[in-house]
Amino acid sequence: MKKMYIVTGADGHLGNTIVRMLANENCQVRGLILPGQEERELENVTYYKGDVREKESLLPLFEGLEGMQIYVIHTAGMIDISDEVTPLIYDVNVNGTKTVAGLCLEKHVKRLVYVSSVHAIPENGSFGVMQEVTDFSEKKVFGGYAKTKAEATRAVLDMVKQGLDAVIVHPSGILGPFGGTGNYLVQLVSDYIQGRLPACVKGGYDFVDVRDVATGCLLAAEKGRKGECYILSNRHYEIREVLAMAKKTCKCRSVPVLPMWLAKAAAPLLAGYARWKKKRPLYTVYSLYTLRSNDRFSHDKATKELGYSPRDLMQTIQDTVRWLKEGKRQICLD
Repeated sequence: MKKMYIVTGADGHLGNTIVRMLANENCQVRGLILPGQEERELENVTYYKGDVREKESLLPLFEGLEGMQIYVIHTAGMIDISDEVTPLIYDVNVNGTKTVAGLCLEKHVKRLVYVSSVHAIPENGSFGVMQEVTDFSEKKVFGGYAKTKAEATRAVLDMVKQGLDAVIVHPSGILGPFGGTGNYLVQLVSDYIQGRLPACVKGGYDFVDVRDVATGCLLAAEKGRKGECYILSNRHYEIREVLAMAKKTCKCRSVPVLPMWLAKAAAPLLAGYARWKKKRPLYTVYSLYTLRSNDRFSHDKATKELGYSPRDLMQTIQDTVRWLKEGKRQICLD
């Protein structure tokens, strides 16, 4: 039976990477992009324009698919490093996910893979290793993005009880080529190699290659167990380590490393500097909190059940820098 993959957020960093991976496979792909976004010319890929908040705009995605196995990978969402839940991020991340999941249930798709986030998982103290959980609450996590991801994850799992075949994946901090600067971490590397990063902060997080997360999503579609969650993480890297890797690749100048107390004090100035440069601020209350939070995520379950295996970040940084500097250079998808 022919396979059809429907990828929402197909113009985003992760969605775009998944679509690229599927383009030359023995399947058909439909990518959902927002009105106004440009389509890419990829084999076996057809783009549809719509908004996850508007059910009627999504219906064409599911037309004419009789006799096909339909897999939906829902990557569409808003990443926001502010500490509050805004109406827009709630509408996209929560209501949009409910709309997509509801359609998957209604159309009897073979499987929905919902891309949640490790931020939806409550912290396990300062040093406890975090594994997959089954209970999600916006009250147990900090920051607008985390709260919406926790609520949306719970909504998808509630629909599993109604008969929806869905699997949840929780990526950590995604970095890599193919994404441009819409991704905050890619923006960090881009600003650095262009000499536009005034300073970095003492702290770090679990950073993972977008290609490994994309592979993890496809593995979850094929091998994941219905109603189960899988963490797609890598390991902890300090921000200064990330920039040191970029420096090795393109010989950039070093930037000062601010201690966390100074970064918090300087955050308003750094935000003002970002606005002056007409860029999004990288250092906010939420992003600084994240860089000091517990990020000891275990991907043992994904490795054991799905065959998930993340790469060393040095390769990721090298490919990201090449992608940012040369644009059309062929970067390996594997």
